[in-house]
Amino acid sequence: MKNLLIVGAGGHGRSLAEAVLLSGTFRIAGFVDDAAPQLEQVWDLPVLGKTEALENYRAAADAAIVGIGNNVVREKLLNRLAELGFELPVIVHPGALVSPRAVIGPGSAVMAGAIVGTEAQLGTGVIVNCGAVVDHHCRVEDFGHLGTQAAMAGGSILGRAAWMQAGSALGYGVKVDDGVVLKPGVAISAS
Repeated sequence: MKNLLIVGAGGHGRSLAEAVLLSGTFRIAGFVDDAAPQLEQVWDLPVLGKTEALENYRAAADAAIVGIGNNVVREKLLNRLAELGFELPVIVHPGALVSPRAVIGPGSAVMAGAIVGTEAQLGTGVIVNCGAVVDHHCRVEDFGHLGTQAAMAGGSILGRAAWMQAGSALGYGVKVDDGVVLKPGVAISAS
């Protein structure tokens, strides 16, 4: 079993750690977080240091995932991890439902209660948060982020680094441009 480094020890990082522990897919080497050294551990897992020294943790872990919700920060850190030679796994909570015909890019996370439908395509570093739905034939571009209970109806597209906040929804075939942030509970339908 490979060792996994989790970059970010806040809410999303801890949720990722829980998904990893429940699925048993990796051993967690620890967290890296800029709150170190004041933050020394999360549960029984060590906080090894700050993000500025990611290269120092290559010997401790084969793989790494970024547990930070901010799309810009997540992209920057995921790119650094790739440059350092870390494997960038897909983390899927065992309580998520993912079609075997879905394609999910490296460094992505599908959280508890999420659904990823038939032939959906998720790019690199995507977050599909708790209870979110990416229906059949949807596409989430690199570093896109679906908040809790966000929903994409069939064939819709979430642009690169776009963020659907909690409870927002896209109608069938709707496209959200790169970098757009939808307010919580906003629904967009095709015209």
